[in-house]
Amino acid sequence: MPQFDDRFRQTLSDLFAWRRDVRRFRDDPVCETALRDCLALASLSPSVGNSQPWRFVRVSDSERRRAVTESFERCNAAAALGYDASRRDLYLGLKLAGLREAPVHLAVFCDEATEAGLGLGRATMPEMLRYSVVGAIQTFWLATRARGIGVGWVSILEPARVRAALDVPESWHLVAYLCVGHPREEHLDPELVRHGWQDRDADAAKLFER
Repeated sequence: MPQFDDRFRQTLSDLFAWRRDVRRFRDDPVCETALRDCLALASLSPSVGNSQPWRFVRVSDSERRRAVTESFERCNAAAALGYDASRRDLYLGLKLAGLREAPVHLAVFCDEATEAGLGLGRATMPEMLRYSVVGAIQTFWLATRARGIGVGWVSILEPARVRAALDVPESWHLVAYLCVGHPREEHLDPELVRHGWQDRDADAAKLFER
């Protein structure tokens, strides 16, 4: 068994703190070996019933990327209309995706028709399949950060349009669309804090006793 000492635990804490949602990317390529290594680590994530339902799709085709970017732009414009004038101006000033700059796009799906795991652990909570995919995404995110690579999670999208644009099976549910690349800048504070959208909650752990 490996020994995780105080130095390792401090470094791990630093990794958690510096894991940022990156929207501003350099355009230099991501090392293929590093990307593959991070995906391999993501595959070590826990999954309900050992179902391993994550499906990573690298989107390299320019037309498919354009379809995803156009979906984001439509959804982003619509979302802005849901705020009052002052908040809308702030919203429109935020950079919420690095779709045009990031060298790597990864769409992450949950295969909800997978037979792996034989249904164990999800008869009463079928959403556990999707939660398993989220766990794999977090593992991938931390692995990339440890290698100086940044990740941005784009959620302002139309899942059905993205699935159609990428020509994946109907049973695959979109969980995340990730922009991956080297960050243009580094900040310890989240971008939404830095640009005045909302401060972090001092009691973010939200532990309740019963």
